[in-house]
Amino acid sequence: MKHKLPDLSYSYDALDSFVDEKTMKIHHTKHHQGYVDKLNKTLQGTNFEDRSLEDLLKGLNELPDKVKTSVRNNGGGHSNHILFFGGLTSDGKNKPEGPLLEAIEESFGSFEEFKNKFEEVAKSHFASGWAWLVKSGNDLEVYSTRGHDSPITDGYQPLLNLDIWEHAYYLKYQNKRGDYVENFWKVVDWKEIEERFEA
Repeated sequence: MKHKLPDLSYSYDALDSFVDEKTMKIHHTKHHQGYVDKLNKTLQGTNFEDRSLEDLLKGLNELPDKVKTSVRNNGGGHSNHILFFGGLTSDGKNKPEGPLLEAIEESFGSFEEFKNKFEEVAKSHFASGWAWLVKSGNDLEVYSTRGHDSPITDGYQPLLNLDIWEHAYYLKYQNKRGDYVENFWKVVDWKEIEERFEA
């Protein structure tokens, strides 16, 4: 199975209220493409070449050392970016509805409390990584991961994520990660996140 860079469902300049066109284009065509290329190179000619991305991440700790690190970094980077770019839209709604909203309110007290918790985790994370909303059994959790570590490896179902590597925001925000995090809500595709939750 040769892994491929997915197309975006929006143009590179469609999310300007969140991130500028130049950042989006570099992020997608250079950074994300780079993870895909390195993952394919690592797996070529191995017994793991035909495994799906999800199976590779679920079974990460069973992989031999010669491929494990690359799958963790590049496979995780590929998966995390699929979720990140796929969870953005130029035409979203302010909050989720239905079962997802109910689950958020049950887990965090209110939607606003969830947003506050997510922002706190994203803003306080040291160095490169990701902020996540994940499903764990019947519960929802917010936490962060370092590098390109994937919640899939930890047995979680990822729902929503925010890239907090500097390459995701530095051209527009420089060191103001907090502004980037707060503007994230303007472009979240809650319909997509609801579908992930109900899958």
